[in-house]
Amino acid sequence: MALIHKLKGKPSNHKLNQTTRIRILNLVKERYLDFHPTLASEKLEEYHQLLINPETLRLWMIEDGLWKVKKQKDVDYHAWRERKEYFGELQQFDGSYHLWFEERLLDEYGFPMEVCLLASIDDATGKITHAKFDFNESVVAVFNFWIEYVKNLGKPLGIYLDKFSTYKINHKMAVDNFELMTQFQKAMKLLSIEVINAHSPQAKGRVERLFGTLQDRLVKELRLANISSITEANLFLKEFIPKFNTRFSVTPTKKGNVHRELTQKEKIQLKSIFSIKSTRRINSDFTIQFKNHFYQLEEIQPVTLRPKEKVLVEEWLNKTIHFKFKGRYLKAFILPERPRRVSKQPVILTTHPLNWKPPPNHPWRRYKNKTLP
Repeated sequence: MALIHKLKGKPSNHKLNQTTRIRILNLVKERYLDFHPTLASEKLEEYHQLLINPETLRLWMIEDGLWKVKKQKDVDYHAWRERKEYFGELQQFDGSYHLWFEERLLDEYGFPMEVCLLASIDDATGKITHAKFDFNESVVAVFNFWIEYVKNLGKPLGIYLDKFSTYKINHKMAVDNFELMTQFQKAMKLLSIEVINAHSPQAKGRVERLFGTLQDRLVKELRLANISSITEANLFLKEFIPKFNTRFSVTPTKKGNVHRELTQKEKIQLKSIFSIKSTRRINSDFTIQFKNHFYQLEEIQPVTLRPKEKVLVEEWLNKTIHFKFKGRYLKAFILPERPRRVSKQPVILTTHPLNWKPPPNHPWRRYKNKTLP
């Protein structure tokens, strides 16, 4: 014996009326035509106070030809790597070139302009720890990203990034990347942060999937907010990231934050740590040639200098040039033109003038008249 429900063949009591359906689909056509049903349902609730289940909206959109059912791809076997246990134990980092502003940002020729989104995602929690738009993935852009990161969150134990695409040197917008990894590794070594290189994009799948999600969601969020510049977008990210993390992050295996605070010494030397470093030799006239400019070393220096010595050149992010030798910064000024050769050159630069005379109690004077046994 079976019982038949009274509503058999009748509409459900929870079914939305036809008027609501028409209104929702009209809004989708007007404002959210290329939105995924899940994202569209979120925006209908956020901006129009219309609460609808994403799956219901998906069916409506399919019936009206607004959404196509995608055939599931055959997936090859892949062994998933377990997440790290603690927040701050490992950050996956990369950059993504994309038309983030669609056609609202144009280049000098009037074409839609791709910019780069730099982002790091915590391996244990899946949280976006930092994200920043820039024109490219240059050394300066990457250093600006990480100097902000360590100031706000501290030093992670490790950073996981691509071995070869760091950072997409074949892309037209990627500049001065021929020694980016070397410069990046130098900076991370000074901060005692381990750099781990992935051998394939799949190895750092969390950040790759993050960019896939952001290229769908963030692009549309920027469109709705009518944002068309990098400056505005970076301000918008401060609001977007907490909402994104609330929805997509996971609970780590173990509680705790293993980020390490910057030491006082590191805070003082932060500009030096995140600088582009190279070496140059001192010329016989105590000038240093660097990037088509000549710099004259002053006569009085904190350390003794001789011609042909190798000095470390630091290009700080504020575009100033600094010369370093034996851990001390040298005093120098830029010359307006190439220096001319002079007949007499000083043979040494030291901490005092070359015509310096020792005081009466100096050992040189004290033992001057004494004869050797």
